Amino acid sequence: MPKTDFSRKVTLVVYGDLASKVVTDDRRTYSSTLVDAEAERSQGRHICVVDADGFSNLLKERPAPCLELRSAGAGRVRPVAAATTESRILGRVLRMRRTGRRLPGDLTLDLSRLDKATAAHEATIGALIAHLSRQDIEVHTYAPGAPAFDAGWSRGDEVFVAEIKSLTGAREDQQIRLGIGQILDYTHQLRTAFPSTLIRPILVLEKPPTDARWTSLAGSVGLRLTWAPGFSGI
Repeated sequence: MPKTDFSRKVTLVVYGDLASKVVTDDRRTYSSTLVDAEAERSQGRHICVVDADGFSNLLKERPAPCLELRSAGAGRVRPVAAATTESRILGRVLRMRRTGRRLPGDLTLDLSRLDKATAAHEATIGALIAHLSRQDIEVHTYAPGAPAFDAGWSRGDEVFVAEIKSLTGAREDQQIRLGIGQILDYTHQLRTAFPSTLIRPILVLEKPPTDARWTSLAGSVGLRLTWAPGFSGI
C-alpha cells in the first residue's frame, strides 16, 4: 500500500501504476496524495512526483523528470510534464510546403511575408531539413509565443534559430539586410526571455551571396551566415 502521510522523510511520490507492478494502489488514492504533495510544495518543501516510467528509470539509476502539479478543479490536481526551455522555443516539426509564384507588383507588400511564399524559400527550407536530417537532427517551427523564426533545432544544450532568405527575384542586399535584422531581433527576444539558454542565430541563404563582405559582417555581430546546398558550419 502507498504511504499517504507526508512526514519529513517523504521526498518522492510515484503517480500511477508501476510498470513492474511492485507497488500498486488498490484504493486509487492518487488524487488525494497529489493534493497533499502540492500542499507540501506550497510550504516550501519539495516533493518530487514521478510517473511509472520515471520510477522505473530511478530503479535503474537513471534520471527521471519531476512532474509539475496543476489544478484540475474540485480540489484535485493532476501531474504534467514540466515544460522545458526548448519546448517553449521550438514548436511543431517543420515541413516544406508548396507555394505560388510572385507577381510583378508584389514587391510593394510586406517582404517578410512575401518571401515565405516563394518557391526558392521553400526549396531552401527543404534542403536544410534534409541536411540536418542526415545528422539525426529534427527541424522545428517556432513555439506559440516565441518569435516567428523560420526554422529551429537543438544540439546538446544549444538552441539554433534560423531566418531563411531567398535571393532569386529580389535585391540581394535588401534580402540579406532584412534577414540580419530579423534574426538579431528574434535572438534578442529569446535571450531576454531565456537568459540561461544558449541561443545561436543563423541566417540561411538560398545560394552564396555575390559580395563576400556579408560573411564578415555577420560574424562581427555574432551571427552565423550559411547557404544552400552545402550549409557550411551547421
